[in-house]
Amino acid sequence: MFKKLLIANRGEIACRVATTAHRMGIKTVAVYSEADATARHVAMCDESVALHGATAADTYLNISRIIAAAKATGAEAIHPGYGFLSENELFAQACAQENIVFIGPPASAIRAMGSKSAAKTLMEKAGVPLVPGYHGENQEATFLHQQADRIGYPVLLKASAGGGGKGMRIVERSEDFTAALASCQREAKASFGDERVLIEKYLTRPRHIEIQVFADTLGNYVSLFERDCSVQRRHQKVLEEAPAPGMSVERREAMGKAAVEAARAVGYVGAGTVEFIANQDGSFYFMEMNTRLQVEHPVTEMVTGTDLVEWQCRVAFGERLPKLQHELMLHGHAIEARIYAENPEKGFLPSIGKLIHLRTPAAAEFIRDADVRIDAGVIEGDEITAHYDPMIAKLIVWGEDRSQALARMSAALAEFEVVGPSTNIAFLGRLIASQPFSTADLDTGLIERHYDELFPAAPTPSLPALCLAAVMLTLDERTTAADPWSQPTGWRMNSHLSRELSFSDASGEHVLMMNYEHDSLVFRSAHAECVITDRQRHGTQLSVNINRKKISAHVVRVGELFHVFYEGHHWQLLWRDPIAHAGEQESEAGRLTAPMPGKIVSLLVAAGIVVDKGTPLLIMEAMKMEHTISAPSKGSVAELMYAVGDQVAEGAQLLTFIHQESA
Repeated sequence: MFKKLLIANRGEIACRVATTAHRMGIKTVAVYSEADATARHVAMCDESVALHGATAADTYLNISRIIAAAKATGAEAIHPGYGFLSENELFAQACAQENIVFIGPPASAIRAMGSKSAAKTLMEKAGVPLVPGYHGENQEATFLHQQADRIGYPVLLKASAGGGGKGMRIVERSEDFTAALASCQREAKASFGDERVLIEKYLTRPRHIEIQVFADTLGNYVSLFERDCSVQRRHQKVLEEAPAPGMSVERREAMGKAAVEAARAVGYVGAGTVEFIANQDGSFYFMEMNTRLQVEHPVTEMVTGTDLVEWQCRVAFGERLPKLQHELMLHGHAIEARIYAENPEKGFLPSIGKLIHLRTPAAAEFIRDADVRIDAGVIEGDEITAHYDPMIAKLIVWGEDRSQALARMSAALAEFEVVGPSTNIAFLGRLIASQPFSTADLDTGLIERHYDELFPAAPTPSLPALCLAAVMLTLDERTTAADPWSQPTGWRMNSHLSRELSFSDASGEHVLMMNYEHDSLVFRSAHAECVITDRQRHGTQLSVNINRKKISAHVVRVGELFHVFYEGHHWQLLWRDPIAHAGEQESEAGRLTAPMPGKIVSLLVAAGIVVDKGTPLLIMEAMKMEHTISAPSKGSVAELMYAVGDQVAEGAQLLTFIHQESA
């Protein structure tokens, strides 16, 4: 077996590869950018090499620097993880030229499957079923428009060299095609350096089912069964599970056979995933083959009892597959949720910031046979930056059946606490509990079809949650105040102190009357009362007695914002200090600001133009995804603050907009 392995990646996948390598007795080498100098994957490896620079292009995508790091440290092999250089044939060739083992498929297989268009042609010859569409070399805009009209709408535009949901657009009408094509090509060029696209018939209510395949250098091929990845937002996966609900034995065998034939057609070696789009009637069509390990590989590990990274290492070393097809069996059910720094209520826009508070459910790390597993590349205090993917962690659960797995996932999400960047944790909790997901009524449009259920009006915080924020406020005052009038007893001569506290959140403003009575605090809202005694604080953990019931919760204060984690909810309560905000007036009318750091890629209007509500005004690019800023109402554009190509910070004013009623 290899003695030393370089991991050409970062984040949770680098940590995950290092864990298996250490278990196998393999020394590991990390590489890192300037932004990742203190990252967790660096600390987990035996050695590390700086790839000077902060951008992905200068570091994790720089073939010569990574090869040089491997040679300098004596690494015999390189594991690329996923993303970055994992599906780059030039990187695989460079490794071979330097006598370094690339832990992945041959460059020829990467080349064959690297272009979605060429892959579809190859699969057609191999007899693998294909979705009706166009995947040829003619990329002239008028010709592509004609092909879309021929196929019939709706159609799906996809970056030919793409992946991860980038460079994809659904086109519902012929008149929308030109704008969608231009946007798709821009995003494809930015993400993959290749603006070529293909066109497919967009199926109604399809499921996204993929097959994990593996092959060795001795001619053995196996399917490790399927994963259902139907639940997606922006064409990117949100929840994955194995096995796929409702999968018959016959359909599993047919899809497994088709996937193996796809791998065999390109002389595949190592781990790969063949992705299919499946109709509700059971028919299925080849979409693409990912020539690498997938983000969602842990669910396969948990239901097959395998370590796929160990398999990759053994196959790359020339060994036979650890198990052949007749030795592989499914056991139980596994679900993976991707914990992202993003804001679902704002179109899943990525979020950045320091992980001020991070508490996770009791779980094992990178263990294939745990009931609850967390794969993470960050710890509390780390920064989620605009440089890389905003994933915080992968939360994976296993159960004897799907019902038990659902219950474990729901409980684990309720215990996952993050303060800093916005996250999708609350959204995932609603998604897991929703009727369509819990009953396995799955398709790729599930989130859009059930938008109202998944994005309800903001709930009103419970009185105990408000009281916990208020108690933390009084304890903070005790540590900062020196005069007797601010003591936590609320001492007053011949009387007791009463205060009015005002908190607000997305549901509105909430007023509490707080009375100090001997050793207790009495809180009254419009409809209820709470008596609190025995206040104890240990860092962010607050333990109190509420109406004779002992409770414990985490309360994290960031300025005037109190994050209360109580009974599975994350309440964000803003306290309005009556002194600090006396006379303050806020007026943001007419300002449209950047929702995140990014670059202006297109200005769609000019100053002085009158537009209707919802009219696209400009397009930003952040984290290689495009985001459109639209008119909030009917009105006119008074001034544009930036030009195409300009970098903007989060919160920067992009333009001045005059609402019609103000004009």
